[in-house]
Amino acid sequence: MNRRDFIRTGSAAAAGGLLVRPGTHEHQRMKVALVGTGIRGSTMWGRSVVRDYAEEVEFTGLCDINPGRLEYVKEYMGVDCPTYTDFDEMMRVAKPDTVIVTTVDSTHHEYIIRALESGCDVVTEKPMTTDAEKCQAILDAQARTGKTVTVTFNYRYSPHRQRMKELLMAGRIGTVRAVDFHWYLDVYHGASYFRRWHGKERYGGTLFVHKATHHFDLLNWWLESEPEEVFAYGDLEYYGHNNPFRHTNCRGCPHADQCNHYWDITTDSRAMNLYVAHEHHDGYLRDGCVWSEEIDIYDKMSAQIRYANGVHVSYSCTTYSPYEGYRIAFNGTHGRLEAWVKERQPWQAEPYDEIRVTDNFGETELIQVPHGGGGHGGGDRRLKDRIFKDPTMSDPYRQAAGVRDGAMSILVGIAARKSVKTGESVRIASLTSLKPRAVRP
Repeated sequence: MNRRDFIRTGSAAAAGGLLVRPGTHEHQRMKVALVGTGIRGSTMWGRSVVRDYAEEVEFTGLCDINPGRLEYVKEYMGVDCPTYTDFDEMMRVAKPDTVIVTTVDSTHHEYIIRALESGCDVVTEKPMTTDAEKCQAILDAQARTGKTVTVTFNYRYSPHRQRMKELLMAGRIGTVRAVDFHWYLDVYHGASYFRRWHGKERYGGTLFVHKATHHFDLLNWWLESEPEEVFAYGDLEYYGHNNPFRHTNCRGCPHADQCNHYWDITTDSRAMNLYVAHEHHDGYLRDGCVWSEEIDIYDKMSAQIRYANGVHVSYSCTTYSPYEGYRIAFNGTHGRLEAWVKERQPWQAEPYDEIRVTDNFGETELIQVPHGGGGHGGGDRRLKDRIFKDPTMSDPYRQAAGVRDGAMSILVGIAARKSVKTGESVRIASLTSLKPRAVRP
């Protein structure tokens, strides 16, 4: 076999690794260990997996730096596996096939790499990590070990976004040349990022990385191309220091009666049990003050992205809007495909989302797509079915996301963050060993 054939064959095998459950057969359950038992780990990748995939998955270990939360989550999930505050000990004793990583974003790389080097595959929450150096370390570890990294981009799996993908793949509006993409976080959901650890760049890499990795991955997936260059703006003009009063956290705040963002965590029993009851172990205050002067991320962001296939994207994200959702428009050579999606709105009675397609010199067509059941528009269940129930299912829309997909989504955010700080455009190829391709490999 010559070198070119070897590389081609090896790449195909690595891609196929997403679809094969290593070390298992028809009647053997996947042995899974979970590191990070916060809200996402304990619910989406914990309790719901135990409930819905008991025949496919066996939890062999839970790990967290907070021992109190760890024991609570074990009971909450309904498992009888051992718990660990030492990740390496868990890997030695629990011997999982797959490790699910749902820790603070800035630590994802540590557990991904150590799991890969222990011979395990990895399922990691987005973002895969928070800076270019950590991203490169993950890429190197995956190449070195030959194990797989699945990044949980559940947005790809919702029926509405899949329908847009189908229309684009079919050439419904011709060749896409430009995209307008604008995301709005409301004053409730948006504020929640600033009262949690996400409000510090050192933990979440700013919302250009933590939140927008979803958005940039959708763009990469929809466009079937990879980002090449980014120029961005970002500012902190609403939260953080932009207020005359503040406190450490909402409980006991002397300004509660005059703060629109006051949140009484004591009315949320799950948050009380998961966080407040165990904050003496690590000092983490789940109801932190949105006006804290330690907040150093942007609350308004915009970016211009040029793709390797020539598509231009105009992106923005606002974190203090009166409503939640997004507007997107694909401008093609034969027409325009657009959607205005409202999320978290109690007044939205329609059981569907719409897509509007307008032909050049022609008519407008409205396409109604019924909501999927479950979280993230139905994407959560479909994603987990693929990971746990039927890893070999066909993938006509290429929704399964691997290490390169995870890297390309965060690199847009990392480039945007760097552009804000330097005032210069940033080429994606300058950040890691990955070179953007006009057609997504």
